[in-house]
Amino acid sequence: MELPFQLDELSLDIHTGVQAALVLSILGLVLSLWLGIRAIRGARNLRFFRMRRDRMLLGWRLVFFAALLGVLALCINTFAEPIAYSFFPPTPTSTLTPTITQTPTITLTPTITLTPTITLTPSVTDTPTASPTPHVPLAIENLFESTTTPNPSAVFSPLVFTQGIDPDTYTPLAPGVVFQNPVGHLFALFTYDGMVDGVQWTALWYRGQELVHYETEPWDGGIGGFGYTDWDPEAWEWLPGAYEVQIFVGLEWKVSGVFTVEGDAPPPPPSPTPTRTATPIPTGTRTPTPTPSPTQTGEPPTPTPKDTLPPSITPSPTKTRWPTATPVTPSPTITKWPTATSGTPGL
Repeated sequence: MELPFQLDELSLDIHTGVQAALVLSILGLVLSLWLGIRAIRGARNLRFFRMRRDRMLLGWRLVFFAALLGVLALCINTFAEPIAYSFFPPTPTSTLTPTITQTPTITLTPTITLTPTITLTPSVTDTPTASPTPHVPLAIENLFESTTTPNPSAVFSPLVFTQGIDPDTYTPLAPGVVFQNPVGHLFALFTYDGMVDGVQWTALWYRGQELVHYETEPWDGGIGGFGYTDWDPEAWEWLPGAYEVQIFVGLEWKVSGVFTVEGDAPPPPPSPTPTRTATPIPTGTRTPTPTPSPTQTGEPPTPTPKDTLPPSITPSPTKTRWPTATPVTPSPTITKWPTATSGTPGL
């Protein structure tokens, strides 16, 4: 009696499996056809011949695979279930229904229910704070040169960090996310599509919250292809810690990537100690400060070219002495002395 019942269950499983395989085939057909047409259309906008050829070949392969899935779905819908039933023929049987239902006569119920009297609730609840969306600092925004409107559908791949790039295939030579000092020249490699020449693009390099490097300029790399942003600082500037690179098109953030630098950076080179150089004193005859001679009555002595004391003068008994003058710089204009009231003129 159990064998027909098991065969009836097997027939239901076969039908369900055939329907599931048919649905999966149709979904695969639609997806493969859509991806193939999209790849063919996208290949026409690529400027690199090898990339355009590879993308076109991939698109036609997907279209051909979609056609195979269509044939497979048709075969599954037409032949799969009859073939399965030829190996496992279904046998209709009545459903077995139990005649006696056993019910428990005694139900044991607890007489005492223990309920907790104190519920422990945390006094402090940690609420995660939302991380801010990356943005272009105002100081960098003021450096923008382009006024071209960015394409909102432009896309960038995830960043791949490497210390070298193959110049022929644009593939990373030593990719990674953890680098040991000394790091040297580091690249952030990406692929892009949907870009417009002339639009402003920006790459920001952060160590923690500190902006350590940036580049911003009008785009000139075409619609799609490979690109990178790089940083080659002095060896002592690669401080250990977590770094983040952010890519923007206009003011719209596109993609970010993080990497870590480990190990102490080399010390900076010693700065040269300034040496004090004595200022040379110009040689030559220093003009002495003129010393005023005692004022005498009568006409003043004739000034000489050199600042020397005038010849000795024998004063007369009635000579009047003038107050000592404060030393001043002689001027080219000679002031005439006042006439003495009495006494013999000076020699």
